[in-house]
Amino acid sequence: MQDSPPILEVENVTKAFDGVRAVNSCTLSVERATITGLIGPNGAGKTTLFNLITGFLKPSSGRILFRRDQDDGAPPQRIDGLPPHRIFHRGIVRTFQIPRELKTMTVLENLMLVPAGQAGEQIWNPWLFSARVSRQEHQIYDKALEVLQFVDLAHLRDEYAANLSGGQKKLLELARTLMCDPSMILLDEPGAGVNRVLMRKLVENIETLCNEFGITFFVIEHDMDLVTRLCNPVIVMSQGELLAEGSPEEIKRDERVLEAYLGGQYR
Repeated sequence: MQDSPPILEVENVTKAFDGVRAVNSCTLSVERATITGLIGPNGAGKTTLFNLITGFLKPSSGRILFRRDQDDGAPPQRIDGLPPHRIFHRGIVRTFQIPRELKTMTVLENLMLVPAGQAGEQIWNPWLFSARVSRQEHQIYDKALEVLQFVDLAHLRDEYAANLSGGQKKLLELARTLMCDPSMILLDEPGAGVNRVLMRKLVENIETLCNEFGITFFVIEHDMDLVTRLCNPVIVMSQGELLAEGSPEEIKRDERVLEAYLGGQYR
């Protein structure tokens, strides 16, 4: 366990839909610069929890606290109930189970649209401050090329996003998150529909971003082989509640987890 406080804390969070508690008094934390896995059976509340953290849903009760910077001494900030764009600006970004690329735009254009506050978005700026707009566009262009090189998609920079394979779209989603210099990335089933070669590249990218750049990852995944290789610790949810937490090996041996989720395949 790290000495610094957690980057994310979920405290007694509940989300009810017409009386059904998709998330029920859930309390957990994510340590900074870790790759934390989140597993559980279908309907356990994993994606609902992600939606609560990123502002797509508001909790019925409870608090969600986030610390973007660990050295400034500032207290954690409550983010529960904030709209997604404000949480995005605080340094939390996410991907989805089904990639949401801008299909009719190129791979490069998908990245260049991400940074917020671009001067060229204001209608008069291209005429009044053309030098400033041009300078910023070149900076964003250079950064997008650098990110595409990192995720091994530079050779597809001019390809329409709709034409990418499923695995390439997952890499594109990861690349888009990197355009805003996030502190924490939430990945929703990054391994779904990805072949082994691209999956290996995706895993390498995630490990590099965590180990060398200090980005924190919170990962929903059903593939236990991938979870075992990539994540430590692993958090298990069942019926909207925290069921267990530990290393991948500890989780595999936990009788409650074997009963609720893994179906005995590691017995």
